[in-house]
This record gives sequence, C-alpha cells and structure tokens, in this order.
Amino acid sequence: MAFRSDKPAYRIFTAKGKSSSYEDLLKAAKGADVVFFGEEHSNPICHWLEFELTKDLYEARKEKFAVGMEMLETDNQLLLNEYLHKMIRKKDFEAEAKLWKNYPTDYAPIVDFARENGINLYATNIPRRFAALVNLKGFEGLDSINAVERGMMAHPRIKYNPELGCYKNMLANMGDAAAMHDMTNLPKAQAMKDATMAWFIFKNLSMEGMTFLHINGAYHSDNHEGIVWYLKEYNKRTANTLNIVTISSVEQAFINKLDTANLGKADFILCIPESMPKSHESFLSAPMPPPLSKPVLPPVKIEKLKHDSISTSPSDDDEDDDDD
Repeated sequence: MAFRSDKPAYRIFTAKGKSSSYEDLLKAAKGADVVFFGEEHSNPICHWLEFELTKDLYEARKEKFAVGMEMLETDNQLLLNEYLHKMIRKKDFEAEAKLWKNYPTDYAPIVDFARENGINLYATNIPRRFAALVNLKGFEGLDSINAVERGMMAHPRIKYNPELGCYKNMLANMGDAAAMHDMTNLPKAQAMKDATMAWFIFKNLSMEGMTFLHINGAYHSDNHEGIVWYLKEYNKRTANTLNIVTISSVEQAFINKLDTANLGKADFILCIPESMPKSHESFLSAPMPPPLSKPVLPPVKIEKLKHDSISTSPSDDDEDDDDD
C-alpha cells in the first residue's frame, strides 16, 4: 500500500484519463505493428522508460523487432550501420555522426543495446539541411537537389494538409512573430520531417508480425497526427491494416489526475511532475528562425567594400521546428 508521502516519478493514463500501468502499455505494445513513443526531449523519465520498453519489446519479439529514431538523420544510416555491425568504434561513430548534445546520456543506451543484440535500428529523420531548405523556400526548394539526396527523404512533393492541428497550431503558437514574418513554410518543414520519418518506418516494416518502435518528440505523433497521419497515408497503398499504439509524454504540477488539456493526446499518456530535473537540452530545443526572403548583407563602407558573404541558412544550433 502506498503511503501518502510517496512521490511517484510518473503515472500512466489512457487517452480518456483512466489510470493505467506500464504492464498495460507493454501488453499493447507487444501486439502493435508500430509503437510511437512521443517524448519530452530533456526529460530523464522519458529516456529511461524508452530504454526499458526497448529491452522488454526485444525480449518479447526478438528478431521481429526494430527501432527508429527521430534523433538520427537518414544521411547517417551508413555510418550507423557500420557502428551497429561493429565495423567502427564507438568514439569514431560519435565523432562523425550528427548527434544531439544529449545523445551520450539519453539515446546512446538504446543504440548500444541494439548494437549488442543485433537489432535493426533506423535513422528516420530528414537531414536538417533539407528541412531548413523547405523552411526557406517551401517544398519547391527541394526541386534542385539530386536523385541520391532525394533518397534520404520522403517524396519532395508530399501530400500536405495545413488544416491538421499539428501544423495549424504551429503558426498560431508563434503569435506576433507569425504576423511580422512570412512563416507559412514553417509547418511545411515540420510536415517534411513527419513525412520522412513515416516513410522510413513504412519502408522498413519488412517482416510480417514485427513490431517497430519509433522514438520521437511528442509533438510529432500527438493526437495521431504528424508522423502517424503520414504513415496511415502510405499504408493506404497496401491491403494491410496497421495496429498503431501511441505514447505521449506530458509534464504537470500534479500527476494524480490527467489535466483536461492532455486528454486524448495518445493511447497511453506518460505523466511526469514538472519539477523533475531536466537532462541536457538538445540542440533542437530552440525554434527554427523565420525564413529570410533574401540575403542580409553587412553594411558597406565607402572606403572598403566587404566581400564576406552572409549565409541565409539557419545554423545547426537553430534548426528545430517542433517539439519542445
């Protein structure tokens, strides 16, 4: 019997706010084709439970289990494969791959577990330079890239529904910034990420009866939108029915009851005290800056013309569009 003084680190609820358990979540995940774990990027409880779920699903599904991660970009798949197959050392992989700052503490345990157990692990996110290009020029900006690069993402002219809440709310949440700048491409960049992650999940569902665990920011899969919506669109090409289970992560002042605003976000909702200390913030925690319509040139002094060019591309540290 729990004491009143107990301070649980998390609670799990159903979409309707009914108290649930990890055992219930695991049972549902074992029977799913695809499981989306929507995390709060800097929350240690999310990362711990992702690792536990990875281990438990592997124990149950063995060779019929695969993992995909938003935190790894598709142009690093070859390097990732070399590491998973023990062709290169850990320090070489981590030095050459484009990894988030919190990778060593929060995501490396899953990657290393996959390496030690021969689990297929997929980089699913679009290379950040292409997401930045969509943010700058819209989907048309991808017309200039070559065929090899196009293989690293979903089709450049994806189906796009601006009325989906996850995209419509992005602009609404920007407030005055959206009114001051033309930010119509921002949700398109988000959609290109979602579509790419969905595509690489879909194309790697290669074995009947397998379970694919995908780890991503909660905003990418909340309300069965984002990646989930695109995955369902791709699956319409087949005669198969996908059993999809979604998990979202929320932080609340009190976790004895799920706040009304968090109802329905996912099939299972991981509720964590907002006082929980945060792990290292990922470099994707800052919103993507508004796109520039033309290069910003430095002031020109009459006595000396400056020749330094100024890039209009967002920097590596400012390229997120989404999920915190």
